[in-house]
Amino acid sequence: MPLCKVDGVEVEFEAGMNVLQVAELAGKEIPRFCYHERLSIAGNCRMCLVEVKPGPPKPQASCALPAAENMEIFTDTPMVKKARHGVMEFLLINHPLDCPICDQGGECDLQDQAMGYGRDDSRYAENKRAVEEKFMGPLIKTVMTRCIQCTRCVRFVTEVAGVPEIGLISRGEDVEITTYLDKAVTSELSGNAVDLCPVGALTHKPWAFNYRPWELKKTESIDVHDALGSAIRVDARGPAVLRVLPRINEDVNEEWISDKTRYAVDGLSRQRLDRPYIREAGKLRPAAWNEVLDLVAAKIKATAPDRIGVIAGDLQDAESMKAALDLFGGLGVASLDCRQDGLALGAGPRASWLFNSTLAGIEDADVVLLVGTNPRLEAPVLNTRLRKRWLAGAVRIGVIGEQADLTYPYDYLGAGAQSLTGLTRQKGDFVQALKAAKAPAIIVGAGALARIDGAAVLKAAAGVAKSFGASWNVLHTAAARVGGLDLGFTPKAGGKTAAQMVAKGGADLLILMGADEIELAASKAFVVYMGTHGDRGAHRADVILPGAAYTEKNAIYVNTEGRVQLAARAVFPKGDAREDWAILRALSDRLDARLPYDTLDDLRRKLFADHPTFGRIDHVDGPAGAAALDLGALGSAGALADPPFASPVRSFYLTNPIARASVTMAECAALASGAAKIAAE
Repeated sequence: MPLCKVDGVEVEFEAGMNVLQVAELAGKEIPRFCYHERLSIAGNCRMCLVEVKPGPPKPQASCALPAAENMEIFTDTPMVKKARHGVMEFLLINHPLDCPICDQGGECDLQDQAMGYGRDDSRYAENKRAVEEKFMGPLIKTVMTRCIQCTRCVRFVTEVAGVPEIGLISRGEDVEITTYLDKAVTSELSGNAVDLCPVGALTHKPWAFNYRPWELKKTESIDVHDALGSAIRVDARGPAVLRVLPRINEDVNEEWISDKTRYAVDGLSRQRLDRPYIREAGKLRPAAWNEVLDLVAAKIKATAPDRIGVIAGDLQDAESMKAALDLFGGLGVASLDCRQDGLALGAGPRASWLFNSTLAGIEDADVVLLVGTNPRLEAPVLNTRLRKRWLAGAVRIGVIGEQADLTYPYDYLGAGAQSLTGLTRQKGDFVQALKAAKAPAIIVGAGALARIDGAAVLKAAAGVAKSFGASWNVLHTAAARVGGLDLGFTPKAGGKTAAQMVAKGGADLLILMGADEIELAASKAFVVYMGTHGDRGAHRADVILPGAAYTEKNAIYVNTEGRVQLAARAVFPKGDAREDWAILRALSDRLDARLPYDTLDDLRRKLFADHPTFGRIDHVDGPAGAAALDLGALGSAGALADPPFASPVRSFYLTNPIARASVTMAECAALASGAAKIAAE
């Protein structure tokens, strides 16, 4: 590896690194505004100036200068210091003095670097320029007079998000960042542009003037709005969650999160179930915990086990599902299901329902086949990885399913199951590329597997993967799905699926654990709903047991690649709500079937003992775990239906009870559907 010197200290670096990166390897802090390691080089803020030898006797932008063998880099010479002070003075010429009212205050790169390189006065007496505000949609608030034209937002939406709707116009003093025709930014990742903004030009519109960062208690947790398990930080003040920000996790979400993950937090405090209820004469009335638990226990005792059904929703944690399995399994209930959508997975080896390439590993694939999935809506952060791989010119992507804008070009191979079964017989360019690929991958979504013919589609997709030697990947849409399948939260011998339970005459007693995505109109059963929001399940419920949201409990989730992750409590449950496992534990006493754990730690010890997979926190088996997977044994033979594959996510912003309770998500959904006016209409 090549060597160079940084302030007299020898540093070994990888070929291709720039001077800024090499200086940081040596432990030197280089100020910057425009440079970001995940974006292309712009080199326009000039804050990262250094002196190099051999080279001209002038400061140079370290972000845009490749490091070379035997180069000498100086980061703190008088020339460098004077140059950085000069750059800071120029940056502040037009910057308004509104730090006291700026939402970026306390987290502002310009504030921080002005402390090190700024002056305590100004030599400019001219009027500061003012820039008209821009409309960027319901999520991004603009104060463009503060903008320093670093172009991070432009490069992010163009390169990472793949929606080039922000750009730089005019020249010289008139240069501005703007959206073309004042059009709202349509990316599902737009909030990340605010994170990237080093000043207060872009701030979070839903949170405007709501907090100061030093007021907030910060809790590291994971996201449950999709199945990726993105690393997040939950910031709360008192009993309220005020914002969610991304944490860096290179293996899962890098440093991006979706807008739903970030901005649905207002839904955590709206339409909440904060006390137990009992329905009498068609109306719900508040009740005490003892009363509702006694009523539920009496109903369970009076109902035959084969007439009881338990359905776990998409946001359930592993501990609550384990408690439900222990309680109702001990009572002889066989009808338990965590698959509200009827997904045709749950039998066979664990690798059959995992994303075996791993989220980071999909970047090593050279040909990817998407079957019945729209990753832009189902997992936007995963979609950025596919786009990044495509931008590098290293992947070819084919789609069987809906023709949607995925932010990158792809080969469209057909709409439904017939296109899938006929793929091996095709002679097209994509099929030839798939045959010649060194690391092909197939990604199958719920749009293909959550159908009446799901088992037959599963067999066909597995056959394609086997024929081409492709890695097998299932992209789930629910945070609870893999954990439920790992636990075996599926019908036992003689049990019914979720769809069968809610059908007419399917069950006499339904226990809904946060199950809000399943139609209950045909069922005449007595419904016990345990959840957080007044959503579909609560509307149909005869008894409501208020539970805790994902920010209100310490819990275990398993993401789509099989990574066991820990969510942490940021605030306490609302009102009289309780954690789901604790509700089931209290119910077990009244059923004379006491569960053998009194604390969360006791429950986790039993969980780890019965299912050792859950004890391997942050571990993924990856391709090694799928090595013994027999693709030929997946699914079952059967007739394939004609309807095309369709993603289960019809409205990205309204996929779960928390998001549907959010005013911000409602505004985004209206904009996305065209119900709200955009641009200059």
